[in-house]
Amino acid sequence: MGEPQAVYTTDEYGRPFIILREQAKKTRAHGIEAIKTHILAAKTVANIVKSSLGPRGLDKILISPDGEITVTNDGATILGQMQVEHQIAKLLVQLSKSQDDEIGDGTTGVVVLAGALLEASEALLDKGIHPIRIADGFDRACTVAVEELGRISDTIEFSKDNTSNLLKSAMTSLGSKIVSKEHEQFAQIAVDAVMQVADLDRRDVPFDLIKVDGKVGGSLADTTLIKGVLIDKDMSHPQMPRSIKDARIAILTCPFEPPRPKTKHKLDITSVEEYHKLRDYEKEKFNSMIKHVKDTGANLVICQWGFDDEANHLLMQNDLPSVRWVGGPEIELIAIATQGRIVPRFEDLKAAKLGKAGVVRELSFGTTRDKMLVIEDCANTRAVTVFVRGSNKMIVDEAKRALHDALCAVRNLVVDNRVVYGGGAADISCSIAVSKAADEIPSIEQYAMRAFATALDAVPMALAQNSGLSPIETLTEVRSRQIKENNSRLGIDCNGRGQNDMKEQFVYDPLISKRQQYLLATQLVRAVLKIDDVIVAGEADE
Repeated sequence: MGEPQAVYTTDEYGRPFIILREQAKKTRAHGIEAIKTHILAAKTVANIVKSSLGPRGLDKILISPDGEITVTNDGATILGQMQVEHQIAKLLVQLSKSQDDEIGDGTTGVVVLAGALLEASEALLDKGIHPIRIADGFDRACTVAVEELGRISDTIEFSKDNTSNLLKSAMTSLGSKIVSKEHEQFAQIAVDAVMQVADLDRRDVPFDLIKVDGKVGGSLADTTLIKGVLIDKDMSHPQMPRSIKDARIAILTCPFEPPRPKTKHKLDITSVEEYHKLRDYEKEKFNSMIKHVKDTGANLVICQWGFDDEANHLLMQNDLPSVRWVGGPEIELIAIATQGRIVPRFEDLKAAKLGKAGVVRELSFGTTRDKMLVIEDCANTRAVTVFVRGSNKMIVDEAKRALHDALCAVRNLVVDNRVVYGGGAADISCSIAVSKAADEIPSIEQYAMRAFATALDAVPMALAQNSGLSPIETLTEVRSRQIKENNSRLGIDCNGRGQNDMKEQFVYDPLISKRQQYLLATQLVRAVLKIDDVIVAGEADE
């Protein structure tokens, strides 16, 4: 007897209907095909950023709808600005963003790993293994890999006076960036900025005290760290002093102008006397406001709003230098740095609410004499500003992004000072550990674990490929040496220094960054494997 050609079944109301045998097969196959389509979309996105991995990785040009150009090799920036239509590809964009938000570095690596895991799972689906069993195997393998990371990690010592180890980690982060020509200087700036604001006892780095600003002009080597606040403003009147020592700063969010009626009243002036009355009233109000400020002992006014020429002239006559149109975030940073209070009304202004700074000076540069205001020797010495210079806007923006990654790498070591070694060394070591663990598991999940081990090799292979080496030969050689010498520090020699020991090359990765990459990539792959269909949700019929 052959197989019956039809399946008899009932729907949820008990009504019988027939599924033809071929249709039943098609229904089962449909879910797998849908998953494969999703995997293809994710692989396409991962392959775009794969060539940007490592110190020899290539950059991408991103063109915005307005025609603005961004040149970068930062994974989160590339994916964030790409126009991605497929829903699964959008998940990969969110994956790199979550790595960027949580850790700040490793955004390219996490996408490459997720793409490799999905590619490996495709072969398992072809063997007929159920997607959930694959996902369970990946979870087990991820647990083994994270344990192995903890085992091979080294603790690095540092203090306020000895930051050489932090410097090496920052240099690893900057090695693949556009600033690599000046990466020692940028790494030193990142370390100094973090150490200035860090609370080492609480292992806390408040990033809101570090401001990164940039101006076109000059070279990357002109980038400096200012121990204070830098704002892109100058004095409101050209005859006001350019430098103020022992500054006592009134930080105002109320404008220098007479109060206006809040109702829709009209004021009709029909005679000269009434006009003079109004002018005298305004002048009296301005003088009253300036007196309020002078009585507190303030010798500099920083105002969130603008003020007209009359107020500006009176401020100059009363020897009260002022800065106007200072943005909200900058006002807050000035208040934190100078330990002043933001004052919303002139009546609330008191001497105790003034901010204090050793010197406030105008900084001018370039043939155009661009001016910026520097507030140094602040009451709160922990506020710092990094002032980035570059030959064009594109380089300044990329340098800012690179500096953000370096600051995050140093911050991560302050939070948890354990490191693993870069250059793919940690990935190869975890791959070997997962392969060994897979041999001891009797269930079908061992296939998924071996696939996970293969996927971990994708990062060192991409590093070798981007460095112009033969990927498979290089990986095989380093992997066999790791097993033979039992040395988890051996990785891909991307810079051609003839040395595979990443500890000797000072290539450090913070442990929490690498661990987060594994956990996030595995979570995303599990989610993708569980999706067998995409349904566009529409509004229900009335």
